[in-house]
Amino acid sequence: MTESSMKKLASTLLDAITDKDPLVQEQVCSALCSLGEVRPVETLRACEEYLRQHDKLVHPYRAAVLRAMERVLSSRASELDKDTASTIILLASNEMTKTKDLVWDWQQAASGVLVAVGKQFISKVMEELLRRLHPGTLPHCAVLHTLASLSVANAFGVVPFLPSVLSSLLPVLGMAKQDTVRVAFCSALQRFSEGALEYLANLDRAPDPTVRKDAFATDIFSAYDVLFHQWLQSREAKLRLAVVEALGPMSHLLPSERLEEQLPKLLPGILALYKKHAETFYLSKSLGQILEAAVSVGSRTLETQLDALLAALHSQICVPVESSSPLVMSNQKEVLRCFTVLACSSPDRLLAFLLPRLDTSNERTRVGTLQVVRHVINSAGSTNTRITLMLPSPVTLKHEDCPARAPPQPADLTALPVSVV
Repeated sequence: MTESSMKKLASTLLDAITDKDPLVQEQVCSALCSLGEVRPVETLRACEEYLRQHDKLVHPYRAAVLRAMERVLSSRASELDKDTASTIILLASNEMTKTKDLVWDWQQAASGVLVAVGKQFISKVMEELLRRLHPGTLPHCAVLHTLASLSVANAFGVVPFLPSVLSSLLPVLGMAKQDTVRVAFCSALQRFSEGALEYLANLDRAPDPTVRKDAFATDIFSAYDVLFHQWLQSREAKLRLAVVEALGPMSHLLPSERLEEQLPKLLPGILALYKKHAETFYLSKSLGQILEAAVSVGSRTLETQLDALLAALHSQICVPVESSSPLVMSNQKEVLRCFTVLACSSPDRLLAFLLPRLDTSNERTRVGTLQVVRHVINSAGSTNTRITLMLPSPVTLKHEDCPARAPPQPADLTALPVSVV
C-alpha cells in the first residue's frame, strides 16, 4: 500500500468514527488498530493530524481516537522516531489538559497514550508533564494520574525525575481542598513511593545505581505530615482509604528517626480506622507495610504498641470468611502477614498472646488463633523453631471446628504440633 493510499484509508476510517452506532465506532477503532499494526507511524500521524484539524470534535469521539492510538502504541511504540513521539506526546498532553473539568473517559484515554509512549520515550514524556506543573498552582488531576501510572509502568525511567516532581508538588499540597484532588495526590504519592522502592530494590539493574533513599526521604516526610495529620481526619471514607494506601509504601521511605517518632501516633491512627470501615483490606495491607518498615529500622516503639496491635489483628482474623468476598479473603492474608512480621520481631509476646486463646471455648476465637499459629510457623523462617518449641503438644482441634477456613498446604504442616481429628 502506497503512503497516499494508506493516508486516504486512515482518513476515511477516522471520518467514520463519528457514526452514531456504537458498534460501528468499535469496528472503526478495530480497523484503525489493525492498520496501525501494519503501518504504526503513518496511522498514528494520521490520528494526530485528524484530532489537530478537528478541534470542534466532541470529546467522546476524541477519546475513541486516543484509545485506538494507545492500542497501537502498546505494541508498536518502539517503532516510533523521536519526531513522531514528540508530536504524539504534545497532542496527548494538550488533549488531557484541554479542560479543567473532570471528563474522565477523554482524559484517561489521553493519559493512556502518554503512558504507552513513556515506556520508550520516558524523558520526553516526563519533560512534558513537568512543563504542566506550575509553581503555586494545583496540577491537573489527569497529570497526577499520569505521573502515578508511569511510576508503575516504568519505575526505572520515572524515579530519577522524582526529586523534581516532588519539589513541584509539595509546595501546593496544602492548597488541595477538594476530595477528588486529594485522592489524586494520594494515589500519585503511593505510586511514587512504590516506584522508588522497586528502584532501590533493583539497583543492579537501575540506570543510576547511586540513588539512595535519602534522595526522597525529606520530601516524602513533608507529604506524610499533610496526609496523616490533616487529610486522614476527613469524613470522606474514600479519601481516608486513599491516605492509608499511600502511607504504607511511604513509611519505607521516611527517615528512620522520623518513622520512629511517628509510630506512637501512626499505628493507633490506622487501628482506629478498623471501627470506621467495613472494608478493611486496604487498612491491613498498609498496616503490614508500616510494620515491615518499623522492624527494618529496629524500632523500639513497636513494643509499646504490641498489645493494641495483637488485639486488633486477632479480631480481624476471627471474622468469618465468606468465599464470595475476595476482599475479605485478601484481608485475611494481609492480617496473617502482619502476624508474621510481629512473630519475627517479638515471638515471645506473640506466643504469650496466642496460647491462652487456644484454650477458649469460643469456637471462632479458637479457629482464628489456630490459623495464626499455623501461618506463623509456616512462614516465620528461623523464628518458627522457637515458636514450635514453646507450643503445648499436642493441640487438638476437631475438623468440624473450622469449616469456613481454607485448608493449609499439607507439605507445610510437618512441623506443626496440631492434630486434626
